[in-house]
Amino acid sequence: MIDLSTEYLGMKLKNPLVPSASPFAKDLSAAKRLEDAGAAAIVMNSLFEEEVNADEERLDHLMHHQDIGHFEAASYLPSGDSYKTHLESYLEQLEGLKRSLEIPVIASLNGTTPSGWISHARQLQETGADALELNVYYMPADMEQSADIVEARYIETLIELKMHIRIPVIMKLSPQFSSVGNFVKKLEKAGADGVSLFNRYYLPDIDLESLQVIPSLQLSTPVESRLAMRWIAMLYGRVNLTLAATSGIHTSEDAIKLLLAGADVTHMCSALLHHGPEYLGEVLKGIEQWMEEKEYSSVTQLKGSVSHGNATDPAAFERSNYIKVLGSFDSPGSVWR
Repeated sequence: MIDLSTEYLGMKLKNPLVPSASPFAKDLSAAKRLEDAGAAAIVMNSLFEEEVNADEERLDHLMHHQDIGHFEAASYLPSGDSYKTHLESYLEQLEGLKRSLEIPVIASLNGTTPSGWISHARQLQETGADALELNVYYMPADMEQSADIVEARYIETLIELKMHIRIPVIMKLSPQFSSVGNFVKKLEKAGADGVSLFNRYYLPDIDLESLQVIPSLQLSTPVESRLAMRWIAMLYGRVNLTLAATSGIHTSEDAIKLLLAGADVTHMCSALLHHGPEYLGEVLKGIEQWMEEKEYSSVTQLKGSVSHGNATDPAAFERSNYIKVLGSFDSPGSVWR
């Protein structure tokens, strides 16, 4: 019998497949389908700092500026007591997931500053969140800000949170740091229980007719998982925190490669949005079949066996592989020969 269990943020999960933040968590029936398909835990959709701040502004307007001098017109405005904020809705959603599911539920906070997050995190903890994913989605557009200042924003937020909550905190990072390994070590020292590699920035587009900047949502592709694979392989054995892989994991083969590199769990989103919750079961079955063929008895046994420290050619994860790849390219004869 193959043991698929793995450690994640101090919790023992039945397998390494954890759906990442997505609309599935907003629907209790969809979340239950994920659990039935084999999901070992679930990350909730994010609670956004901007939404919470906007709610506070609306409530302030309702409480202090509702008297417009016309009773009949003012009566159509909602009262502060009847207005449900995003935070309140999120806490209700968390309560529903905890009642309906047996697997761990990880709450997700998305923002750029620690303002207000302490109380929000406490409420999520009190409502039953098993862990907290902290996504500091910050674009340093100010050219006067150094890399040290950007990193300090993450670290200060983490330290402040860890002083006030008991549940594990995992930091979701973008790949755009000067030294990913060094920064992860700093986060570990600051109290992070894990890191999730890597967050995807949703890149804007330009409409050529209106000349307006427009939002653009592109689902991930399997090739994107290789970036996380490289850095997880480099980090494995060098840090003592959870390594979670996210972005580009679409198949059992993708998940297996990340586990071999050293990931404790592999997050899935785009593939599930495309194929439906039950697809997770197919991926899990593929992992188990491959392990049987390769005679692995457990995920623990295979985890990190092709990491930087254990690979037969560790340099393949580094710059030397770049030279080999360029040298191996064989262009079609009609292109430049």
